[in-house]
Amino acid sequence: MTPARLRVFPAISRNRDPKKYVGELMRVAEFADRNGFEGILLFEGNDVFVEPWAMAQHILAATTQSSPLIAVNPVYMHPFTAAKFVSSFAQLYGRKVYLNMITGTAISDLQGLGDTHSHADRYVRLGEFVAIVRQLLSSPRPVSFNGRLYTAANLQLRPSLPAELMPEFLIAGQSEAAQRIAKETGCIKMQMLPPDLDRGLKAPGMNFGIFARESRDEARAAAQKRFRDSSDDRELLALTMENTDSVWKRHLYDGQTGELHDNGYWLLPFLTFQADCPYLVGSYAEIGAKLKDFAAKGLTTIMLDMVADETEMQHVCKALRASGMF
Repeated sequence: MTPARLRVFPAISRNRDPKKYVGELMRVAEFADRNGFEGILLFEGNDVFVEPWAMAQHILAATTQSSPLIAVNPVYMHPFTAAKFVSSFAQLYGRKVYLNMITGTAISDLQGLGDTHSHADRYVRLGEFVAIVRQLLSSPRPVSFNGRLYTAANLQLRPSLPAELMPEFLIAGQSEAAQRIAKETGCIKMQMLPPDLDRGLKAPGMNFGIFARESRDEARAAAQKRFRDSSDDRELLALTMENTDSVWKRHLYDGQTGELHDNGYWLLPFLTFQADCPYLVGSYAEIGAKLKDFAAKGLTTIMLDMVADETEMQHVCKALRASGMF
């Protein structure tokens, strides 16, 4: 059954300037709030300029509809702390949030934090984290938990959360461990936009960017002007690839080129360290039709890379609206 609408969470394209980071996030967050987006994706990691929970509160205070999608990595906090933040936001603003459950960060960052868990065990920890947060937010009684990596004894969060404000959980990993945990926990599974577009949809959620114009040729020309190839930027990405065990990054990186495919699939923004995902390039009508087709095949949720520029964001909105699903 095709959903009535697609839920879209914009994320700003990779930003390397701390002086512009908050301004770009707020520009996209406020635009999203005015134009029917679900919320905005907030990243987590040692190199993120503002802690996502702090940024989420800043956004909630400045908007009226937004439900931030907050990246959560268990290496940085206890599940009780995450549940407490969710409960606090619900009491302060009367709005739900979404939680993007991740395990990935640079290997050197994990070493610096003293985290020696294997890739598989980090996903075990992630599943237990989700289970504890859910129980804490929904149970009127104290919670006890005895897992492999977490234990809790008579832990209680007051007050319990109203059902309509319960967070939804997303998992973006592409490894077997990530897929298993997503299935076991009932989290929304995410994937990257596949190169073939038509046969690669295997999850209800997808991560990509949109570059659109009135005509196909105009979109392709504008995209290639906005995201330029650079040997220095490709080298920067190569260096980061030596410091990660991320399966989805490796899938994108290995054997790929920056060629703009005839079907609109374009990986150059990722390969030049300007975005964290592929892009879909085309006319409003082409992209709208493709989104409608994705929805018919089960897509419900989009993490959407966006350039924090008002004109570009308006172009994206026109493509989304052409789908009839937004």
